[in-house]
Amino acid sequence: MTGRGGPDPYDDAYGESSGPGDEDGRDGPGRGGDPGLPPHPAGPPRIPPPRSAAEDSGHWPGPLDGGIPAPRPPTADETPAGRAPEPAADPEPEPAPGREPESNLGPDQEPIPGPGPEPAVSRDPGPDPEPPASAPLPAPAPPAPRLPAPAPPAAPLAAPTPSAAHPLSHDLLRSLLGAWALTACSPDETAAVEAHLNHCPSCAEEALRLRDAVGLLHTEHSLDLDPMLRSRVLAGCLGRRPARIPMPGWAGAYDAEAARLDALLRDMGEAEWRAPVRLKWFDGRRLTGRDTTVAGVIGHLMVVDGIIAASLGLPDPLGADAPRSPQARTEAYWHHEPGASYGAGPPGAVRELWREQGHALVRTVSFAGRGVAELDVPYGDIALPIRDAFLDRALECWVHAGDIAEAIDYPYEPPASAHLRAMIDLCARLLPGTLAERRRAGLAAPPRRLVEAGTPGRSLHLQVEGTGGGDWYIALDSPAAVASPEEAVATIALDQEAFYLLASGHVPPQEAAAGLSGDTEAIRDVLFAAASLSRL
Repeated sequence: MTGRGGPDPYDDAYGESSGPGDEDGRDGPGRGGDPGLPPHPAGPPRIPPPRSAAEDSGHWPGPLDGGIPAPRPPTADETPAGRAPEPAADPEPEPAPGREPESNLGPDQEPIPGPGPEPAVSRDPGPDPEPPASAPLPAPAPPAPRLPAPAPPAAPLAAPTPSAAHPLSHDLLRSLLGAWALTACSPDETAAVEAHLNHCPSCAEEALRLRDAVGLLHTEHSLDLDPMLRSRVLAGCLGRRPARIPMPGWAGAYDAEAARLDALLRDMGEAEWRAPVRLKWFDGRRLTGRDTTVAGVIGHLMVVDGIIAASLGLPDPLGADAPRSPQARTEAYWHHEPGASYGAGPPGAVRELWREQGHALVRTVSFAGRGVAELDVPYGDIALPIRDAFLDRALECWVHAGDIAEAIDYPYEPPASAHLRAMIDLCARLLPGTLAERRRAGLAAPPRRLVEAGTPGRSLHLQVEGTGGGDWYIALDSPAAVASPEEAVATIALDQEAFYLLASGHVPPQEAAAGLSGDTEAIRDVLFAAASLSRL
């Protein structure tokens, strides 16, 4: 019995019957005592053929991937002749709370004791097709033969690309353009989008616009307007309609660097105007410095620009009796304006004064004509032509703009190539005089060979690498001598960034990153003279 309430498919094989017409509950083959039952076929009972161990386990020979599956129902070939396949039994309902589960056993049958599950029925036929009821349980079947070890799983096949296996629609590919521009697509999507862009002009144009927009989001450069934009716009306008009063070419570097610094200051807040700034320079013997603020730096530039303003007849921000030395003027300004060096007062007020003074300087030299270029401007112990004074102020704007940008952690680019080359050329022309001053102060070696003024003498080859670099020859023994490649006894090679740090007094001369060859004494004197060009 199977406990399902219906006839067992193996009852006919063993001759069992559940009818009341027999005392021992058995009926021999071919008896058919109950008229309600169909007659059994004559002959011996039908015994299923023996099954192999692998088939008996419900699994054909092979690797047991997921364990032994549940027994499968008999197929049409395995169903005994003359009987229809047995329908699947409905699941037994769960007993209601408080009621004992109903038993499917007959009145003459007793339940089998023990909580264990119903023992499995062996499908292997025994020697006697009709074992007696009191006979002991048959011995367990011998263990099935050991199955071979499972084979290693095969490597997964590569997924086909969407364009090859599943072509994507135009609308879907267009919706992926934003992710493609951000490089957020999968490799398959990227290949499909790029293949589509080769055949769809509208999507290709949209992809270029999105890629340009992503470049703006990830830029590492300043988002401020290019400081040279003003010069290019003016040049384009002047090309169509020339100005009545053109600006001198030698004033262009100062105009551009002042505009770049003004762009840096434009959007500063109160806290940034009071940010601490360390001004550094080389005093002839060692590096030195002074602590101030962003507002103090702009005040320093304003009062030193006042030297040029006074030379052109413009108002001096310190008055008529102001000193002429740049450092003395700065100290006087910070002394009379105690809060100037610490950023006191309205934030950015000093910027407007410095900016208006710079515009007045450019306008004045533009209206003055050509003769103003040779006007001398006193810088303490030395005097410079006004054309060189404007280059000197352009260099100061670049140096101190770099100091401010470093203090507020903001990027700042070097000047334009033409302006940078003009600034380096000014420094190279000032080196012979600075070297002579250091000799008079006992800070440099004496001259090796004096020559008449205007004749070639010992020279040093200064080579500056970069977009604004070039080659210069420095007279070593006398400022009046002529430097020439034929008289070169040493060479100093450095890039424009290293030259900027050296000439601005931001690194010691002996630590300047330079390639050196030739007379070591001449090299040392020129490096220290280049650092001495810096000042407060």
